[in-house]
Amino acid sequence: MAANKTIETNADVTEFIKTIDEKRQQETLQLIEIYEKTTGFKAKMWGPSIIGFGSYHYRYDSGREGDAPLNGFSPRKDKFALYFDTSFPTREVLLDQLGKHKAAKACVYIKKIEDIDLVVLKKMMLDSAESIQKKYPSYE
Repeated sequence: MAANKTIETNADVTEFIKTIDEKRQQETLQLIEIYEKTTGFKAKMWGPSIIGFGSYHYRYDSGREGDAPLNGFSPRKDKFALYFDTSFPTREVLLDQLGKHKAAKACVYIKKIEDIDLVVLKKMMLDSAESIQKKYPSYE
């Protein structure tokens, strides 16, 4: 079985932020503050470009297992990828209320923070984390 690509690292979040576009740096710092206050977890690097908050251990029926961030996002060149559980019960309702975004299976893409409703974002973070806790009760 292939090794997991997204693993928690000891890389410095601040140093990572310095490598991205200046405007994106400010928005990244804003998102980190929102995530830390909402989740209660400090930002940590997962892989080379994901900023994660908290962690959980998963084990699939296939036998594949690993650790993943409970909440997280990645500042990309022209958008942010926000990561959520794929099946939390309020997902679709909250996506309808979020504001300007594009959604994929586990990612929600936004261009700018001001395009979205931060109250809805915070609710999505908490509901997604709760769903993960129920699926994988050994979460940390």
